[in-house]
This record gives sequence, C-alpha cells and structure tokens, in this order.
Amino acid sequence: MELDINKLKFDKNGLIPAIIQDFETKQILTLAYMNKESLNISLEEKRTCFWSRSRNCLWRKGETSGNVQNIINISADCDYDSLLVEVIKTGPACHLGTNSCFTNTIYSDKNINRFSLESLISLIKERKINKKEGSYTTYLFEKGIDKILKKIGEESTEVVIAAKANDKPETIYEISDLFYHILVLMVQMDISVSDIKQELASRHVIDHKVKQEKMK
Repeated sequence: MELDINKLKFDKNGLIPAIIQDFETKQILTLAYMNKESLNISLEEKRTCFWSRSRNCLWRKGETSGNVQNIINISADCDYDSLLVEVIKTGPACHLGTNSCFTNTIYSDKNINRFSLESLISLIKERKINKKEGSYTTYLFEKGIDKILKKIGEESTEVVIAAKANDKPETIYEISDLFYHILVLMVQMDISVSDIKQELASRHVIDHKVKQEKMK
C-alpha cells in the first residue's frame, strides 16, 4: 500500500532529506532536499525535483545538464522524516561530473574487498578510452572485435571442458574468464548491463504470458 505523503514530517523549513540511490547498482548518488511542492512534482513527472537551499528555488535535476533521474521507487523511513528515492539516471549525479557525490573517502577498511561489477565495467571502459601500456584489456581493444570474439570462443570451450570434468573450482575460474571477456565485448559494442536486464525481463514477461495462456 502506498504511503499518504501527508504522514511525512517536514522540518521547520518545510524540507525533508532525500537520499538518491541508483536503482540498478544500489550506489548512493547524492543527498538532496524536497519540500511538498517538489515532492509532488517528482511524483507527477516521475523525475527527481528538489528544493535548492542555496538558490532558494525548485530544482529539476537535469533541466540544464540533461542528466535526469527517472524515479522507480520512493519510500520513507520508520519516522517518516527522510526519503529514499531509487532512480535510473541518464548521466552523472554530481555537478562535478562524477557518478556519485560521495567520492571523498574519510575512512576505508583496507581488509575488505570492495570489488563490484560496476567498478570492473568502469575500469574496462577506462582502458578503452585511455590506453594503458601493458594492459591486457587495452590489448584486446587495440586488436579489435575479432580478437575479443576469438577469446570468447576459447573461454567458452574452457568452461565446457571444466564443467564436463565436474571440476567446480576450475569451472568457476573459466566462467570468470568468459564473463570478463563478455564484459569487454559489451563495452566494445556499447551494451550496458541495463540492456541485458531489460532483455531478460522482457523474456520473463513473455514466458509468464505463455504460461497463463496454457493454463486457460
């Protein structure tokens, strides 16, 4: 059941903090503020609209930069005094051109592996744009799509061999190699993870409809 926004608790200035999160990666993008008007605009337009405390006016994210944030979900915390806004964005969230406003690390536990799929894709994209000498990824991009496809074929065969031998560790290793080369291909062809998710989601819907038809 959707929340009645009249239950929300705005501060003495009529504002409520809104944490903006990437719907797909779950990365925190920025912290902004909304008043009732900007929240209603956000709900109506399905895009983030904030109240700018510095300019003292409404601020539609992306109205000048084009980096809009399409709203997927808005939820309130347990006290109804802050919002979590999940979005799919079309560009950098920060006015400095970074993906997130939270880039100034104060503390980081060096014992924790912070690997993420997003960071790997970003690194692959970086290698395509700024060629690094000695980088295998750069080498693949320099050789072109034929080399990338050849490696995908080779790694696919390695996965089959490892799986046929029922060697789980080796299969994991070879799948990782294959997955990496597929990511390189995706970057080469400008295919995003979102593109794949959308394709899989469309197949799920179709499959669901087919099952419903069979049940009739």
